[in-house]
Amino acid sequence: MELKDIEDFKNKFGADLFFNFDIKKFNWFNIGGKSKIFFKPKDLTELKEFLKLYNNRGKIFILGMGSNVLFKDNIYEGVIIKLSNNFGTLSKLKPDIIIAGSACSQKKLSEYALENGISGFEFMYCIPGSVGGGLQMNSGCFGTEFKDKLISIQCIDTNGNIKVIPSNKIKFKYRKIELNEDLVFLSATFKGNLLRKNKIKKLMDELSIKKNNAQPSKIKTGGSTFKNPIDQTTKKAWELIKESVPENINFGDACISTKHSNFFVNKNNASFDEMSSLINFVKKSVKDKTGININLEIKIIE
Repeated sequence: MELKDIEDFKNKFGADLFFNFDIKKFNWFNIGGKSKIFFKPKDLTELKEFLKLYNNRGKIFILGMGSNVLFKDNIYEGVIIKLSNNFGTLSKLKPDIIIAGSACSQKKLSEYALENGISGFEFMYCIPGSVGGGLQMNSGCFGTEFKDKLISIQCIDTNGNIKVIPSNKIKFKYRKIELNEDLVFLSATFKGNLLRKNKIKKLMDELSIKKNNAQPSKIKTGGSTFKNPIDQTTKKAWELIKESVPENINFGDACISTKHSNFFVNKNNASFDEMSSLINFVKKSVKDKTGININLEIKIIE
C-alpha cells in the first residue's frame, strides 16, 4: 500500500494518524498486533478528506470502545479508524427525541436520557459499548434492542458522501443489521417516551443490579462471546456452555469466567491463537453435547 500521500495528509492536517500502531490497548480483550494505519479524526472534515484520499485502497475497520472485538496478533493490512470525542455529542431534537454521536458511550446516552426525563434507554446503561457499535450489532439486553428506539442513522460512505438512512429502510436481525459495509456511522436519532426521572432511575438501578449480579467486571473480556441460539432451543448460550464444557478449561491465558460462562477472559497475556482455540473448543463441545450450533457475537478482525 502506497503511504506517501497518507503521510502528506497527516502533516497537512496535523492529524492523529499513526503507522504500524499497537492496537492491544484499544480493545477489552487486550489482544492483537498492529494496524498498518490508525486514524483518529478530529472532525467530520478531516474524516471526509481522509476517506476520499484513501479511496478504498485497503480494508477499513471502525473501532468503537473495543468491547466486542477480537484482533489477530498479526498486522491489520488497512486502516483502523477510531472516532474522537467530537463525534460523541448528545442533543435533543424534540422533548422525546435524542441525537447521539457514534463515539458516545451507550451508558452516557442512557444517563443523558435520564437527565432529560426520557425513558426507553435504560437498557443501554448496561451495555459497555459505543452508540456506533450498538448500531452495527443492533445491541440489546433485558428485552430491548437498538431497533426499538431508532429513527435514523446519519453516516458517511467511503467516498466521502454523507447520507441519512431511516430505520424503516434498515433490515434488523438478532445482533446484526444489514447495511452496506462501506458506511461509517456518524450519529443516530432515537425516540423515547417522557417519564418522571425517579421512575427512570429506578429502572436503571434494577437493570444494573441484575447485570452486576450475573456478569463479570473489571477484567479483560469481550462481553458475551456467543449469540443466544434462535429457534433451536429455549436455553441461553451460557446455559449450553455450562452444561457442555468443564468450568476450569483454559488454553494458555484464555479461560472462561467463573461468574458467567459466556464471558471469555484474558487472565494475563493471552494470544489470539489461545483465545481462538478456546472459542473453537467451546463451539465444538456444545455441538457435540447438545446438537446445537452457537455462533459468535464478538467480531474477529483479521
